[in-house]
Amino acid sequence: MSYISITEDEIKIMLGEIGVDSIDDLFADIPKSIRPDKKPDLPSPLSEQELSFHIGNLAEKNRIHTSFIGAGSYNHYIPAAVDHLSSRSEFFTAYTPYQPEVSQGTLAVIFEFQTMICKLTGMDVANASMYDGATSVAESVLMSIRANKKNKVLISRTVHPHYRDVLKTYCWASGIGYLEADFSDGSSPSDDLKKKLDNDVSAVVVQNPNFFGVIEDIDEIASLTHGNNSNLIVTVNEPVSLGLLKNPGNSGADIVCGDAQAFGNPMGFGGPILGFISAKKEFLRMMPGRLTGKTTDLDGKTCYVLTLQTREQHIRRERATSNICSNQALCALRSVIYLSIVGPRLRELADLNHRMASYLKARLSEKGFTPVFERPFFNEIVMRHKTADKLDHWLKDLGYIPGLYLGGHYKELKDCVLFCATEMTSKSDIDNFIKHI
Repeated sequence: MSYISITEDEIKIMLGEIGVDSIDDLFADIPKSIRPDKKPDLPSPLSEQELSFHIGNLAEKNRIHTSFIGAGSYNHYIPAAVDHLSSRSEFFTAYTPYQPEVSQGTLAVIFEFQTMICKLTGMDVANASMYDGATSVAESVLMSIRANKKNKVLISRTVHPHYRDVLKTYCWASGIGYLEADFSDGSSPSDDLKKKLDNDVSAVVVQNPNFFGVIEDIDEIASLTHGNNSNLIVTVNEPVSLGLLKNPGNSGADIVCGDAQAFGNPMGFGGPILGFISAKKEFLRMMPGRLTGKTTDLDGKTCYVLTLQTREQHIRRERATSNICSNQALCALRSVIYLSIVGPRLRELADLNHRMASYLKARLSEKGFTPVFERPFFNEIVMRHKTADKLDHWLKDLGYIPGLYLGGHYKELKDCVLFCATEMTSKSDIDNFIKHI
């Protein structure tokens, strides 16, 4: 945003227009006891050249670490075209395109995003986008409850802990019953699911690959869930895996949700990111947010419109599906551009991720780390070591982020670390990392 300075004369004119004598008068409602009694001690102004040098000196203090952490936010290569095209002025807004006659570009992108998500997940319909993976899980549960009128959710402990925390809050606020199914050998065991499934369970929620990187048996879980007349919700927070794994729709999922950050969006200290929801067509009118449709105008030309808007701003409040107001359009745009470039080779990219993680697992094993779960995995593995809770401290000083210590999330894994490798992790990165352990 441009900075435009204001002169003292201009300040006087504006104050006169609104009927006050000074800027301080604008803050009269704030008690004097909490107002500062003097202006902040800021340094004197700098010229453009001086400021450039100053910022450069600050930037040189940054340290670039080699990261082996994933856990829901993934370091993938972003082609230069993604940054260039998404920065064009035609796209540089995330606001909802209410007027289709002046928003065809944005609407076309949203339509393509929906189409790509449907193809990847094997579902019939997808919405524009969501805030993030956690809220997409919670909103998916609300969709299921609206559909089958049951009022309880059963979620596996192999789902991301942050996702479960958000869902707990939604359930508490909405009076929804919340149950967790325990894990065995890193996956969601059918025995515990069977034990906790009852007639009131609206949906079973699992993650694939799950929080431990383990690949779940979605076909088996779907059979169990549908046998109870419940809906199966599968969440995906590492969508690159969809290039290699059987899509959730073909495995029996009713709703597929998750996070698409890995498609063209940087990690950015946790955001901004984007969630998604896709589902079978019978859930169409129960989805939150909005859907873009493709049609033709009076001249027969292709055009795009907002087909469905089910939030409280557009329909009677009691019939609204959600109070979500803003989709993550700019992040979704980046995902569309990324998939248009990388999508045809997504299988190769996913295979490379798995191979790098396998190499990391093998090298860690040479250093006394032991794999906790002997099951198929994607690009993350849980490794046990007696120094698990100390790795983070001394390896950061050497320029490495070793992974996520799991003791803070799972008491039974207090001596374990979740490691991740992607195509951005080279063999030399791994070899150099191993030398320091």
